[in-house]
Amino acid sequence: MDKEAAANVLEETKTAFLAKRKAELGDVTDAHAERVVKASLDWLDYITSMCNARQAANHARVRVEVIRMRFWEYNSHEANRRKEMGM
Repeated sequence: MDKEAAANVLEETKTAFLAKRKAELGDVTDAHAERVVKASLDWLDYITSMCNARQAANHARVRVEVIRMRFWEYNSHEANRRKEMGM
């Protein structure tokens, strides 16, 4: 599923994104760099994108499950109908 892949990529690269942004700050303590990065609009945008991608993937998964359930429900109904006609 493409939406699942997009969400996974953003989640898996979160640490790399944070490390890259911290390294760009130069010679500061790790804790200070992390606070600065996590307070930035870039970090907010990244986290927002990651959450939106996960939400889209979850919605897609639910839609697929609904379709799957309706298919099995239809098959079950048809099997019951055939059984009743054969009696």
